[in-house]
Amino acid sequence: MKKSLLTLLAVAAMSTTALAADVKPALVYGTGGKFDKSFNEAAFNGAEKFKKETGIAYRDFEPTGDTQGEQAIRNFASRGFNPVIAVSFAWTSAIEKVAAEFPDTKFVIVDAVVDKPNVRSVVYKEEEGSFLVGTLAGLASKSGKVGFVGGMDIPLIRKFECGYEQGARSVKSDIEVFQNMTGTTGAAWNDPVRGGELTKNQIDQGADVIYAAAGATGLGVLQTAADNKKLSIGVDSNQNHLHPGSVLTSMVKRVDLAVYNGFSDVKGDKFTAGVLALGVKEDGVAAAMDDNNKALITPDMQAALDKAKEGIIAGTIKVHDYTTDNACPK
Repeated sequence: MKKSLLTLLAVAAMSTTALAADVKPALVYGTGGKFDKSFNEAAFNGAEKFKKETGIAYRDFEPTGDTQGEQAIRNFASRGFNPVIAVSFAWTSAIEKVAAEFPDTKFVIVDAVVDKPNVRSVVYKEEEGSFLVGTLAGLASKSGKVGFVGGMDIPLIRKFECGYEQGARSVKSDIEVFQNMTGTTGAAWNDPVRGGELTKNQIDQGADVIYAAAGATGLGVLQTAADNKKLSIGVDSNQNHLHPGSVLTSMVKRVDLAVYNGFSDVKGDKFTAGVLALGVKEDGVAAAMDDNNKALITPDMQAALDKAKEGIIAGTIKVHDYTTDNACPK
């Protein structure tokens, strides 16, 4: 009896090990490139952290167009990869189709909601994080004029701009906010030259702080601001180090955690489907502070930032979400 029990326990342990070994993570980026220093690179960093901690390799793919994304997601699922994580709203319809075709595979989509029993949808309250960096922009601006350069003209990016504008106006009610979107296709995420041109135009109009929410296009925004001795604000990843002393802060969006947790939860058999909405309270979005920008943040600015953060968490500051009505309060 004792021997049989030991045998059963050994078999169970072997089965558990086999299940853990069967985890085959895969990651499909948004268009714009893996090393965009922003959204996609945050996803990559989350995958790398998982690989380093577990020793489990993952596969990834960088689509250059919308059709490639769906092909990659289906290809990974058909080859037994699990979970398959897609980081971009652009893969919404692809995840809807492929998740239905592969009900035993776990999927994660970032920046969109797909209602399937095997899909986790991770969305962010970008308006809250943008409010925080907008607060800093409003206080840092000497001209009373700030700018915003977005990537693809979609409600999600308007959500960034609207939160930023609300934050700036909360500390300087008469501030002027310039805004430009880079384009209407996926190419808008990877056009730093155009990002630089739009930034220069805003600087010529008097803007002295420019917030980029444009993937790799934002690299042109940050560079042009630095070249013209103006301040910029990075996005998604902490971009403060790209131009120390010129990047006021970065609106960090923890895409890395969506990827890391997705991989880890499947490995640990803790995966749950449904919607995760991450804001300031959940530490899903934040204004990045480090040695690269500490000289730019005055005590008054830090106090205003802390107050805004506390107000959002307490619910006394309610930041309007552009996507609820496609409008931004003035």
